[in-house]
Formats: sequence, C-alpha cells, structure tokens
Amino acid sequence: MKKSRDQRDRIFRKLRTILRKYEPPFVAKSDYGSRYELWSVKNVIIAGRKRKEVFFASLIIQSSYVGFYYMPIYAAKNLKKFFKKELLSTLNGKSCFHIKELNSVLVTQIAASLRQGLKLYRLRGWV
Repeated sequence: MKKSRDQRDRIFRKLRTILRKYEPPFVAKSDYGSRYELWSVKNVIIAGRKRKEVFFASLIIQSSYVGFYYMPIYAAKNLKKFFKKELLSTLNGKSCFHIKELNSVLVTQIAASLRQGLKLYRLRGWV
C-alpha cells in the first residue's frame, strides 16, 4: 500500500530536521520540498582522486517512501555493524533506506548513523 503524500511529507520534514543539525560542518546543496542533500565542501583526495566535495546524506520523497541516502556506508562497510535490525530492514541496495513509516526507534537509529558517519568523515579529514 502506498503511503499518502502527507505521510511522506511528515517523514521527510522530521528527518530533514535531524539532518539539518549537521549544518555545519556540511552544506545543504539541495533543500526544497522533496529533496535535501548534505555535502562536505572541501578539497580532498579520495582513492587518489581530487574532489572538491564529498556527498554525506540526503532525503528524497519517492512514490511510496522517503529515501534516506547515506554515503558513509560506501566509505566504511563496517558501519553496518552500528545499524540495528529495524533500520537495516529498510535498507534497499547499498546505501538507500526506504523509510515508509517513522517511529522513535528509527529516528534514534538514523540519528546514531549520522553521528557515526560524521565521526568517520572527520577521522578521514573529509570535513
């Protein structure tokens, strides 16, 4: 069953509030009704390639869920060990979590994943 646009909007707004706590050190490069993206804007070298920015996380309202895209998981596959079963059950692919319903457990787990991701980015000098 598809979630109504109102339900997805509520999920998006709640998660955007959590992600906004990471401005700074990250910069919101997209912030409009259905999309929100956080980037580190810093010259870095990753895997021998120069980068002017590094993607951190985003939210996108999709047709039946809110996509929570979390890039730190690409940088360190072991981050999955920090995820609890509730959040892992929403993972679809390598870095996209399909959030169809939001409760306090998922909010807590998403907030924890963001803290771990920031810690990793700081450790690597990406922010």
